[in-house]
Amino acid sequence: MVTIEQRGSAHLVLGQATVQDLRDSLQGELVLPGDTEYDIHRRVFNAMIDRYPALIVRPVSTDDVIATIGFARSHDIPVAVRGGGHSVAGHGTIDDGLVMDFSLMKQVEVDPVNLIAKVQPGVKIGELIPELEKYGLVSPTGTASDTGIAGLTLGGGYGWLSGRFGLAVDNLVGAEVVTADGRVICASVDEHPDLFWALRGGSGNFGVVTSFEMRLYELDEVYGGMLLYPFDRAREVLRFYRELTSTSPDELTTYAALVTAPDGQKMVALLLCYSGPPENREEVVGPIRAFGPPVADLTRPMKYSEMNTLIDAANPPGLQNYWKWNGLREVSDDAIEVIVDAFDRVPSALTAIIIDQVNGAASRVSPTAIAFAHRDAPHGLVIISMWSDPADGDVNIRWTRELAAATEQFSTGGAYVNGIVEEKARAAYGVNYERLVEIKNRYDPTNFFRHNQNIKPTG
Repeated sequence: MVTIEQRGSAHLVLGQATVQDLRDSLQGELVLPGDTEYDIHRRVFNAMIDRYPALIVRPVSTDDVIATIGFARSHDIPVAVRGGGHSVAGHGTIDDGLVMDFSLMKQVEVDPVNLIAKVQPGVKIGELIPELEKYGLVSPTGTASDTGIAGLTLGGGYGWLSGRFGLAVDNLVGAEVVTADGRVICASVDEHPDLFWALRGGSGNFGVVTSFEMRLYELDEVYGGMLLYPFDRAREVLRFYRELTSTSPDELTTYAALVTAPDGQKMVALLLCYSGPPENREEVVGPIRAFGPPVADLTRPMKYSEMNTLIDAANPPGLQNYWKWNGLREVSDDAIEVIVDAFDRVPSALTAIIIDQVNGAASRVSPTAIAFAHRDAPHGLVIISMWSDPADGDVNIRWTRELAAATEQFSTGGAYVNGIVEEKARAAYGVNYERLVEIKNRYDPTNFFRHNQNIKPTG
């Protein structure tokens, strides 16, 4: 008999024969409480999330996904879907329910002629990019290697190539989806276009994507890295950043960040990625490198795979994480003052404030063209609070909430589904929420897929 005894919640109890039926239906693995690898597979990126699923299924095929959904439905078991396990809100795990853990489904098929890659849902960014580079190709991704391609793409996918090629979600051209009733649907512009529209920004609300078809581009290397400045120049650097990003070409994506160096000194950084022709590089990048002088100039030509490791060391798995996101209308002087003042009082040396950029191709898509709606914010204020001791949670969470509240006056009012913990679904999906509800009614009327930034069906 399988049961979880913890935290006084209602516990799932299944007979051994029932569990064996599930095991017999799978080509992949079933992990149960008490198994040697249980603690390994229940953990996720954010150590603040500490949950105990009753069953962990590790599928290796679409048939495994169909069998798992059917089992969960027949026994009324809540389900969480884990791609890379990087969801800061912990959507990839669940107490007393069933986790579908896709860490065994990591196949990448590259079609260099048609410039398409088929990617399984367990693949992480740091695994995808090197596979594409074998062919001199890239697809726009996020900025941290540990991030799963599935959650990133379904939620949006800001990254270093967004200005030139768009967001990750803009480059999804097809998907194989298993719906709540066990159907396998191929979604694209030509097949089930309503579902395809909803998948691109609607997160995990409509089914389990077992294969992503991603558009690819030729790109051999980029010019990237970071420039570091002392914290007492933060206001000056952020004003320069504002002017820089207001006129930058599509090929240049630049982030600003407030961080604490390993020696305990607060710093302000400019992180840049130029993906255009090398012969134009000095004209674009030269004025940035000339601003300063910086404490350190760590920019140089590099592979895109290296560019995507730039912030890995500052954002490792296993820390306590609590994030907030505000889309900024502009990086105004008043906003700069609030942000710099807050970081001067930051309670954790591990915490970072990032101002990202949405420009070029990513900004030229209509807010209603796909489900991802947040095209009206040229910048996102990403408050990445991290600390190691769980006892420090209250002070760090309070600081994060206060900064988020103080910067709401500069915000567009939206919320990025991949960077939030507790915001309401309407903020995450913006102007597209009502249409998403209609599609949810069509494909998941019982709200089987609800362990997410949930879009509730009206039924």
